[in-house]
Amino acid sequence: MIPMKALNEMPLSEFVERLKDICEHSPWVMERSAAFRPFHSRESLCEQIITVIQTASEEEKRKIIQAHPHLGTRQPISTLSQSEQKGAGLSQLSDTEYERLLDMNKTYVQQFGFPFILAVRGKNKEDIFQAMQNRLKNSKEQEFTQALSEIYQIIRLRIEDQIA
Repeated sequence: MIPMKALNEMPLSEFVERLKDICEHSPWVMERSAAFRPFHSRESLCEQIITVIQTASEEEKRKIIQAHPHLGTRQPISTLSQSEQKGAGLSQLSDTEYERLLDMNKTYVQQFGFPFILAVRGKNKEDIFQAMQNRLKNSKEQEFTQALSEIYQIIRLRIEDQIA
């Protein structure tokens, strides 16, 4: 865990390096957030990161969404994503379940143009399949908003895990 005091005092490059995985493959979010130090709590840090994303351009938001891995992927992913997906049982899918998830991911990407994002902590594979099935009924705009909302939840959880 990184103490808040240390986080507030570290050089920008170290701040970005230490927090780069909080927002999947989007170090620019941490670079922009660092300008608002000092943070007084994990919540204030989290709120600032979310504000940076909310005030980003649509293209930048799309890139953040695109940076997230497909759920259940067997491709290399960040340590945090790997741990979160493993906790939800996605690393132990049967071949049939894995094929179902691949098919659903493919359908989702074809429909919306970006990967399905879900804060999977506390969920199991059945919850994930159901959420994906339900969200396939949404409009592209609804899903774009929902994907960002899920990213905000992921950020909150990761900050709770990493910042003292």
